[in-house]
Amino acid sequence: MRDILVTLIVFASLPLIIKHPVNGVLMWIWISVMNPHTQGWGFATTFPFAQIIAVITLFSLATSRAPKTLPASGITFTLLAMVLWMNVTTLFAIFPAASQVQLGKVMKIMLMSLVTMVVIRRRQDVHRMIWVLVISLGYYGVKGGIFTVREGGNFRVWGPIGTFIGGNNEIALALIVAIPLMRYLQLSAGNRWVRRGLTATMLLSGMAALGSYSRGALLAIAAMLVLMWLKSQQKLLGAFIMLLLAPLALLYMPERWTERMDSISDYQADSSAMGRINAWHMAYNLAKDRFFGGGFEIAEPSVFYLYAPDPGAVHAAHSIYFQALGEHGFVGLALYLLLGVLTWRSASWIVRNSLGDAEWLWASNLAKMIQSSLIGFAVGGAFLSLLYFDVPYYLMAAIVALRALTEQRLAARKLEMKR
Repeated sequence: MRDILVTLIVFASLPLIIKHPVNGVLMWIWISVMNPHTQGWGFATTFPFAQIIAVITLFSLATSRAPKTLPASGITFTLLAMVLWMNVTTLFAIFPAASQVQLGKVMKIMLMSLVTMVVIRRRQDVHRMIWVLVISLGYYGVKGGIFTVREGGNFRVWGPIGTFIGGNNEIALALIVAIPLMRYLQLSAGNRWVRRGLTATMLLSGMAALGSYSRGALLAIAAMLVLMWLKSQQKLLGAFIMLLLAPLALLYMPERWTERMDSISDYQADSSAMGRINAWHMAYNLAKDRFFGGGFEIAEPSVFYLYAPDPGAVHAAHSIYFQALGEHGFVGLALYLLLGVLTWRSASWIVRNSLGDAEWLWASNLAKMIQSSLIGFAVGGAFLSLLYFDVPYYLMAAIVALRALTEQRLAARKLEMKR
């Protein structure tokens, strides 16, 4: 039944995608982030929904009268430079065949991220995109939160198998990224039942993140909540709510959860933590030796034999930063960090230039919440190999659109003042 439902939704959307390419981007985000086809058990699990949506979206964009140029932004130019650099590093990859395969997968994500920047230009399109992201991740938040509460936190929460967020650590970080977006929608909602539903979704998503038993997620959720509090206009109320709910949530979790979180301070005795540190040393040594890095798919014994302090402990990078460093060298890491800095600065610019404008409060709220999402990802991503996770790139596209809209708003106000 689920297979049929997903198939009907996708094929029913194709005429709408042909009419407006933005509908194709929204459907792509739903398929690529939520992966609803993985919730079935039949033909839909392997059916190429994403490819069909991508092809129809590109066709719609090519035949549409809508603008087809990328917005002139430091974010878009840096992302293009990073995409180009990935192709260059692949030419010098240690494992050319495996690297070419992974390059193809990553380029699909980057292409659709750039298409998102092209077509998401209006306020309603940005708002709809945030709703799609929240629904896609909120589904797992509600499901995982109910599971955690029902089972007393005694079993781990996992994401959809075979996806970016399939692991317990990955689904936890994705939910942490989604919670501030839920808060933005709550601030924008006029219906009290929608606001209440989003409150429940945030709480359950937080419980699901805790129920993942991810130590990195605990650090990420702390960073995200602190920034959300700093960005809020009701700091006293926010502090009261956090001081009330956080201890209750932590006390609810069982003793074995507490023991796992306590192991953060004793990482030397944890084989998983030491394996990650070994992989980070390997990435650094490799980047020093090879200007172009190692290319994709370098977590192999032969590479660790050459560059790791402990050649026998072969692990993936488990860090977006060391993943960028090992695969694409210091240039690749610099481009990735620059992308984050420019996104952050653009969001801050939006907030500054929205002050005192009641009609533009929504843009300020969204920019603040995206910053909260990104700080959570930046902290949690330090312990996960999620360099190519698509959600942060969609949030960058939202910031690009928000800045362009804010610039238009300021230009219109200046014109009115001259008159």
